[in-house]
Formats: sequence, C-alpha cells, structure tokens
Amino acid sequence: MSEELKYYKHESAVIDKGAKIGEGSKIWHFCHVMTGALIGDDCILGQNCFVADDVVLGKGVKVQNNVSIYKGVICEDEVFLGPSVVFTNVVNPRSAIEKKDEFKSTLVRKGASIGANATIICGVTIGAYAMIGAGAVVTKDVLDHALVVGNPAKQIGWVDENGNTKEG
Repeated sequence: MSEELKYYKHESAVIDKGAKIGEGSKIWHFCHVMTGALIGDDCILGQNCFVADDVVLGKGVKVQNNVSIYKGVICEDEVFLGPSVVFTNVVNPRSAIEKKDEFKSTLVRKGASIGANATIICGVTIGAYAMIGAGAVVTKDVLDHALVVGNPAKQIGWVDENGNTKEG
C-alpha cells in the first residue's frame, strides 16, 4: 500500500477521479473504476475488472477476474462474484438506439455468491446468502438462502450462511 492511499492499487489499474475506494481494498491488474463508483472497505477486485459510475460495492466484496459491473448494480456486504460473471443493465439493447434512460437496477444482497460465468439479467434482486451456480442465467428474483442453477435459473435447494447446501 502506498503512503497516501489506504488501499492497494496495482500500477496498471485506472481509478478515475471521484471514485471512492475503502480502506484495505485491493485493485489488481488492468482494472478500471469510474468516477462515482463506491467500493467499501476490504474489497478485492481481481484482474481485468470494470466498475462503472454509480456502482456500489459494500464491505468485503470479492470480485474475481474478468467481471464488469455496470451502472445500476448494488452489491451489499460480503458478496462473492466468481470469474467472468456478467451483469446487464438494459433488457433489450440495440447498438443504434441509446437506451440509457432504460437502465434497470440489480441488487445483490448481503453474503450472496454468484458462480463463474453466471449471467444476471438486470432488474432482479438476489437474496441474502443466495448461491447462484456457475453458468446460470438469472432472469427473475432469487429468494434469500436459495440455491439456483441452470438456464433459466431455477431453485433446486437452500444454502446456509456458511455455504452448506440442502437440495429440495
């Protein structure tokens, strides 16, 4: 950690003026954090992550490599985002039509875990301590402690705060 910063920033990371990074956080290789992003204490952004303006990451959020977190996403404390998780922020995007006024918010509640390569369609809430399986496509709200998998994601069980699962 440098003397003036209370967080670690790799030399290849870009943190725009006006972004707020919490104490003890680590921003690794090739990350970009935009103005207006708010990253809590003790967060980790793995290699090649993007955090857009107005994104909020609570305390202790862990973001694995190659995750882009777009405007409208809020992750509460202790959320885990696996490698290459995908968030969207427009339901029906078109290249030739600007739809910034149609952005939908996504809320990931405290302690939720999202597995590698999962896709989260905008406008949903993922409940506290829920677990989203690798590769799942989440198209609707997920209950607290729910275990969901597949495309589209369907609940197959429950998970406790320690990550222990129970099917059914």
